[in-house]
Amino acid sequence: MKKIEKLSEIMEVYIDTLKYVRKLSSNTILSYQNDFMEFCHFLKKKNRLKSDVVPSIVIFEVKEEDILEYFKSQSEKSNTSIAHYFTVLQNFYLFLVEEGYLSSSPFEGLSMPKIPQAIPKYLTYEEVDKILSRPMKTKYDYRTHAMLELMYATGMRVSELLSLKFSNVDFINDCVIVEGKGQKERFIPINDSSKQALKLYLLEYRDQLLKPKKQYDELFLNNLGTPISRQGFYKLLKQVCEEVGITKEVSPHILRHSFATHLLNNGADLRVIQELLGHSNISTTQIYTHVSKVHAKKEYQNHPRATKKE
Repeated sequence: MKKIEKLSEIMEVYIDTLKYVRKLSSNTILSYQNDFMEFCHFLKKKNRLKSDVVPSIVIFEVKEEDILEYFKSQSEKSNTSIAHYFTVLQNFYLFLVEEGYLSSSPFEGLSMPKIPQAIPKYLTYEEVDKILSRPMKTKYDYRTHAMLELMYATGMRVSELLSLKFSNVDFINDCVIVEGKGQKERFIPINDSSKQALKLYLLEYRDQLLKPKKQYDELFLNNLGTPISRQGFYKLLKQVCEEVGITKEVSPHILRHSFATHLLNNGADLRVIQELLGHSNISTTQIYTHVSKVHAKKEYQNHPRATKKE
């Protein structure tokens, strides 16, 4: 058995293997690194480590039950994402065995965990109305309002929203051009409300956010005049929810879920929703049918004979 080295040194060798032996693309390698860091974050919390750096010894002492517990914690992710996580971690531990750092992999004997798909959380129509009806006073309010209107109107991912440039907006045809996963472009219609909010922000307020010698093509800028980050948008959304009295946890992805759920509840075709969301597989979109059934059951209580009379 090889002597355990620093995790960072082992990762350098592993990344070189992915790049030069398996010849994976830079984006795929970055995805592998991100997935591995998420696993490290789980181990850090599980082992109550005070440092942000997960020591090598923790990685080498992972047991089968740790892996099962990790995938259980990922139940809200899609089956496709879970399959990707499983493959990434399985390959990493196979690499450790092949390099002589481990005698056996904790993944031996494990098959892809069948995790029940969690029903997506979403906002009610009333909650969405509260968020989009918030009074606006400052240039930042109009910017945030345009972002929220656009996200709810299109269901795009937060990364897609924040990477939008002027060239992605087509006001003549009332749509935005989004570059999704795998650099696949899709055209998403925008409604009058989101169109007006975006136009107002771009014409009246975006220039006020620009700083001298800082020019960016991205539509949405922060108070430093630079493109808003994912963390920055999350904070803005949290702030808006607090202001309008929504106490439950609301993430950018919940806006995406709300878009899809509300479309389905109002009769939209599942294939159309799949196209708008940029899902490559219809099975990913079908999770919203479960939400729709819950909604239908709740609405059925309005039927005059829905409840038994005493």
